[in-house]
Amino acid sequence: MKQLDIPFLASIGYDTPASTVMEALAAVPATALAEVPWPEFPYRPSVNFRIAHTEDSLVLLYDVREKNVKAVYRKPNDPVYKDSCVEFFLSFDGQHYYNLEFNCVGTGLIGYGGSDKAKRKRLHPDTVRKVKAYGSISASHVPDGTDTAWQLLLNIPLVVFEHHRITTMAGLQCRGNFYKCGDDLSVPHFVAWNRIVAPVPNFHLPQFFGELRFQ
Repeated sequence: MKQLDIPFLASIGYDTPASTVMEALAAVPATALAEVPWPEFPYRPSVNFRIAHTEDSLVLLYDVREKNVKAVYRKPNDPVYKDSCVEFFLSFDGQHYYNLEFNCVGTGLIGYGGSDKAKRKRLHPDTVRKVKAYGSISASHVPDGTDTAWQLLLNIPLVVFEHHRITTMAGLQCRGNFYKCGDDLSVPHFVAWNRIVAPVPNFHLPQFFGELRFQ
C-alpha cells in the first residue's frame, strides 16, 4: 500500500484566488499516476497531482498530457468519466467513500457509499457546484507534437463531505486513491496511483486504496 503525506497550507483557503492557490501548490511535491492495472488498456497518459489541505478545504491540482482530449458533459453528476477525466476517492472509515470525478473543463460528479455501485448515492448538484474547479487546456500541442496538455485545479470545501462532520483534516489518517480515465476516448485508459488487482476496470474497490496522512 502506498502512503502519501498531505501538507497543510496555512496561507490559503476556500476563498483564496486560484492564482494564489496555484502558487502555494507549486511548493508541494508532485506525485505521478503510474499504475496501469489492466493489460488490455495499456495506454498511460502523463499525469501527476499535487494535494494539500487548508483550514476549510482540500486543494488538488492535476497536470495531464494525453493523446486526445474530450469534454462533452457540462452538468453536475453527468457521466464525466467518459470524457478526459481525473478522479479522487476519499474514505474516512476504510469502507464508505466519496468519489469526486471531474472532466478537463471542471464538470463534476460526486457520490458517496460503499463499493456496491448500485447502492451509492450522488450528492445534490448544488453540493457538487460548491467545488471550485479551474481548468485550462493548452492551445497547442506540447513540444513532441503528440499530446495535449491540460490542468485542473480543485478547491474542495470540507462541507462537501456532508456525511461526516469534518471541521479540519489536520491529523487525520484516511484511505484514498487518485485516477485518470477516459471511457469514451478513442484510446480508453484507466490509470491509478495505488495499484488495483481486479479482472476488469473498476476504481470502486476501497481495499486497494492507499493511506493518506494529513499533516
